[in-house]
Amino acid sequence: MEHAETFEYAIRKDVRNNPIVREVDERKQRELLSMFGIGAVLVLVVMFDAWQHFEHIRHGYEIDALQKALAAEDDVRRHLKLEIETLRAPQRIERIALTRLGMVAPKSGDAIVLERVLPAEPPARSVVVSR
Repeated sequence: MEHAETFEYAIRKDVRNNPIVREVDERKQRELLSMFGIGAVLVLVVMFDAWQHFEHIRHGYEIDALQKALAAEDDVRRHLKLEIETLRAPQRIERIALTRLGMVAPKSGDAIVLERVLPAEPPARSVVVSR
């Protein structure tokens, strides 16, 4: 029995390692290229759509941030406008003039009323010299 098993290994098999050369199928080649082209176009369309979507989302975040900044600036503007109105109040100006600057309130006889002077009327007709 042992001798039969070694006999199988002793047989020399004739194996030819010639490379198989196949002819290029032009129809399959064109089909492969067209499928690749269609796939590339589809990938480009999907990538463009995704890019547009993400840009839309990014612009939404920017608009939200700008609206918050605008609301904050509007609050500052209202606060400053209120402060200006408070500083321009005649009662406050009078109090500062009397206390800090040492001014006194005018008496009824100290006030002088100035009348508004109107400009003279232009002459009715202007004289123009001609040559």
